[in-house]
Amino acid sequence: MNYNFFLPLATILLLTILIPFLFHLSRYIGEKSKPGTAINETYESGIKKTYKDSFERFNVKYYLVAIIFVIFDVEILFMFPWAVTLRETGVPGLFEMFAFMFLLLAGLIYIYKKGALKWK
Repeated sequence: MNYNFFLPLATILLLTILIPFLFHLSRYIGEKSKPGTAINETYESGIKKTYKDSFERFNVKYYLVAIIFVIFDVEILFMFPWAVTLRETGVPGLFEMFAFMFLLLAGLIYIYKKGALKWK
C-alpha cells in the first residue's frame, strides 16, 4: 500500500492538534500581567481613555447590513467560476446564471421594499 496518500492527511491532523495546544501552552509560558497595568486597560482605535462601556448595544441595522453584504459577497464567489467556465457551459450556463442573478435581484428588491436598507 502506498502511504504517501496519507501524508497530507496526517500533517493536517497533526497541525490541528498541535497549534491549539501551543496556543494554550503560551498562556502559561508568557509573562503575567499585574492588575491595574496598562495591558489591562481598554484601547479602541487609538483613543486611550474610553468614556463608554465597551459592551454598548449596537443598532440591529448594522448586523442586518453586514449579513446582506455577506450574502451578496457569496454571490460573487459563485459568479467567478461561472465566468471562467463560460465557454464550456455555453448558452445553458448563461441562462442558469441569469436565473441565479434574477433570484438575487428579487431578494434585493424584497429587502429594499421591506425597508431593511433605510437607516431611519
